This record gives sequence, C-alpha cells and structure tokens, in this order.
Amino acid sequence: MTETISFADFEKVDIRTGTVVAAEVFPEARKPAFKLRIDFGPDIGEKKSSAQITEHYSPETLVGRQVMAVVNFPPRQIGPFMSEVLTLGFADDNGDIVLAAIDKTVPNGSRLM
Repeated sequence: MTETISFADFEKVDIRTGTVVAAEVFPEARKPAFKLRIDFGPDIGEKKSSAQITEHYSPETLVGRQVMAVVNFPPRQIGPFMSEVLTLGFADDNGDIVLAAIDKTVPNGSRLM
C-alpha cells in the first residue's frame, strides 16, 4: 500500500477522457510503444502520448477508442518524440499494459470525478 494522500492532493491530478485520432508504431522507443494523438475536446485540444501498449493493441484497434490520460504533467521527451500526456493503464499478470477503460462514451475532455 502507498502513502495516504488528501482529497486536495487527488484534485491536483487532472485526468481527462479523449479519443485516439491517430496511432503509429514508435520504432525509436527503447521499449515497444505507439505514438498516439488524442483529442481531448475544444478546451484542451489534441495532445501526443507515447504508450507502451503494443502487446494488447494495434494502431488500428486504438483509433476511435476513448482513453483516460493525465493532462497536467509536464511534457516528457521520449527519444525524438515529445509526450504531452500520460495515457493510463494497468499491468496484467505478464506486466503488459491494459488501458484503463471507460464503459460508456463520454464527451472528450470530461474530467475524472
């Protein structure tokens, strides 16, 4: 178990929904990954993310899919690619990442409550 945080600490993490509008293989990454472009709606716009989700997904299965991402971390340089958001997922029994799922469509840019 990790350290207990306050609700105010949780509120600092801005987790939003977005729709993947483009996905491609990221061959320059140290570990297998995809480069994603995610539409977070008119207030946030499109953001880029590097995601190590190649075991369970392909670029074709990602486009059109809603995902959750932290949108208020600073951008992070990953090789030649600037990742602007952290796409969220969980490790399966083999350590491969499974995307955090939204079971009904919600507007892009919706904030996790």
